[in-house]
Amino acid sequence: MKKTLSTGLLSIMMLSTLLAACSGGPPQQTMEPKTNPQASTTAPAPTGTSGKTTVHFWHSLGGKNGEYTDAMIKRFNASHDKIEVVGTFQGSYDETVTKLQQAVAAKSGPDVAMLERAYVQMFADSDVLEDMNPYLKKSGLSSDDFTAGLMGHSTFDKKLVSLPLNRSTPILHVNKTMLDEKGLAVPKTWDELNKVANALVIKENGEFKRYGYSMPYDTWYPIAMISQAKGKFFNDANTSVGFNNGEGVKTFKFLKDMQGTGALYYPPAQDSGNIVNQMFTSGKIGMMFQSTGVIGSLTDSVKFDYVTAFLPMDQVYANPTGGANVALMSDSKNKEAAWEFIRWTMTDPQGGLQFILDSGYLPFTKKMVESQQMKDLWAKQPNRKVAYDQLQYAIDTNKNVAWTQVNQEFNKAIQAIMYDNKNIEATLDTFKKETERIIKK
Repeated sequence: MKKTLSTGLLSIMMLSTLLAACSGGPPQQTMEPKTNPQASTTAPAPTGTSGKTTVHFWHSLGGKNGEYTDAMIKRFNASHDKIEVVGTFQGSYDETVTKLQQAVAAKSGPDVAMLERAYVQMFADSDVLEDMNPYLKKSGLSSDDFTAGLMGHSTFDKKLVSLPLNRSTPILHVNKTMLDEKGLAVPKTWDELNKVANALVIKENGEFKRYGYSMPYDTWYPIAMISQAKGKFFNDANTSVGFNNGEGVKTFKFLKDMQGTGALYYPPAQDSGNIVNQMFTSGKIGMMFQSTGVIGSLTDSVKFDYVTAFLPMDQVYANPTGGANVALMSDSKNKEAAWEFIRWTMTDPQGGLQFILDSGYLPFTKKMVESQQMKDLWAKQPNRKVAYDQLQYAIDTNKNVAWTQVNQEFNKAIQAIMYDNKNIEATLDTFKKETERIIKK
């Protein structure tokens, strides 16, 4: 393996924060009768005493989403008499990547792996992911069949090395009842966000009883805002950060000014997502930047008029995506069978579509978007469609094999600014130098 993969393993083992991902609520939806799946192009060679080819699939979905994953695998196995998929939960995205790197080195890896989309490039650079272009072509498919805003981490060096599966994006979640009481409209710009959030603040005897809005501690949200200010996380040459002091300083000055007035509550790093969610449901904040993945649970728990909206824009609308893709491992001894599982997941209504309907992740193919089941779901829960509509402004600003280490440094910069009140310019200058040092290694 190339140096990139082994050094990436070290950085992931040191990584203390999980990458953004969504948990997805469980909307219940009935399916239309199953259509006939496209026939597999090549019959797999039997392995084992059962005469079935075993395909090992490593994934990172636990809880309810793990149950939906297991159910999808069970449906596949029931519809295929020559292939059996064995799904194994490997922990968080970071833990799965660490285990996968170790398994690749030992040549004991799975056939199919779930990879958080920002890690795909690191594996692609190490030539351990199979190019799925030939498989796609043989199956009568093309990359144009997939949702454009979710394909940014799929092709490297003209090789299609991953396809989207459980994908999410950050959006604005709003307690519309609270805004209506004040005669306020849902903000569409940073200026409007500033005004609305400050108008929601309640301060009594020097103590904030209610804040305007919040967001979890995560690099996801500052990256989104830097992009909205027309900055890029990495420059086009992939030699340094791509936002100058103007865009970076503007983003963090905006956040710090709002933090000072109570318009922004920036939560503790530990368990920040749950803290923000609880503050939102209890009325301690009126708005939050949060993943699409909490829509289901919020819908079931809030006692107010709850709506979602695009992340407010500065110069432009822009939002990063999150979640994971699936990849076919190049060392797999059962590639045709493994591809059949991937193909079925991508195209069969009982595969990925049912998983998306169950979990609340974003529909990743155009046929899913056009399906009657998805239209019915969006009509019933319009908050979910906002996330899909926002994909027209999706950006991929963290594409670099050094991402995991740079992400650690960006977390340090966020901590220094948001928690320790360090000078913004000096902190971002330090982050820039560290990024360049990491990339040059």
